[in-house]
Amino acid sequence: MNAAIGRRLLLSALLLTFSSAVTAQVRIVQTNSQGDNIHLIDPATNQIVGEVKGVPINHGATALPDGSRFFFSSEAEQTLHVVDGKTLQTTKKIPLTGRPNNISISKDGARVYVGIVSAPGAVDVIDTKTLERVKSLPMKGGIHNVYVTPDGRHVIAGSIGGRLMTVVDQKTDEPLWTLFEEGVRPMAFEVNPDGSTKRIFVQLSNVHGFAIVDFHQRKEVGRITLPDDVPAEKVDKGPFNASPSHGIGVAPDGKTLWVTSRPNARVYTYSLPDLKILPDPVDLGGRPDWVTFTPDSKLIYITTENTDLVHAIDVASRKEVAQIKVGKSPKRNITAVIR
Repeated sequence: MNAAIGRRLLLSALLLTFSSAVTAQVRIVQTNSQGDNIHLIDPATNQIVGEVKGVPINHGATALPDGSRFFFSSEAEQTLHVVDGKTLQTTKKIPLTGRPNNISISKDGARVYVGIVSAPGAVDVIDTKTLERVKSLPMKGGIHNVYVTPDGRHVIAGSIGGRLMTVVDQKTDEPLWTLFEEGVRPMAFEVNPDGSTKRIFVQLSNVHGFAIVDFHQRKEVGRITLPDDVPAEKVDKGPFNASPSHGIGVAPDGKTLWVTSRPNARVYTYSLPDLKILPDPVDLGGRPDWVTFTPDSKLIYITTENTDLVHAIDVASRKEVAQIKVGKSPKRNITAVIR
């Protein structure tokens, strides 16, 4: 290869990379649990720029890695809606084995995992190429939340009724170990330098805080209670559905853990890896339910389901920068990158 050809190839590669970076769009995908619509928010403007309609009692949301398709679980229809990323129209409804709750997707985008909360409990597995359910993994108790670990190696299923967290090998679909005798709620993941799972931070029923799970040791190694720092007359008395702390996330840069409090109507921030609480919790004015971040860790989006709002918060300053009015009772949200 001569120098001129080499320069042209390098220029082409740089242009392709630049083009990909320019055309990539980040969207906050916000479900509305008491409606049939889902909103797409542009974090560059904090404006709603798209809406998916016709998904009654939508619960979980996920997307292919390139954003070309979205997937939403419908509790009312007991189906998984497949939605085109450009038209935002449902192209298929995949029947499930029971009433679904939250969902997740494999790192390569090949499979969607759907938590089935109705008895006896399962995780339905959807092939994203054929758009068919290929298997159903039996679980103890109905599955509320299901996650794929950041390295893609494990599927984590949390059950409220079964009072159990089950860790599954993603390649073999075989359960590896279980933990807890309490209702398992949202989780967040801290990774090692090689990307493998280091710790899981787990919210539990009737716990105003979270448990710390050492993934390698396969055991709980600590528990943190959120501060009691709100005057009694301002404490929200509920209802919380036995989940006073619901909504937790590790920023993509791995530097902070964000944990919500329903009674205090606040989100608290902890530094990582030392788990020291940082000053200036953010007052949200409502009951927080779920969190998601922009990929650059600059913004976190938190829903308050009783105010129909999404709060955009600057991660560095821990200051609210916007409130976005969405649909009825917003809960689960995700961040999608559309290329």
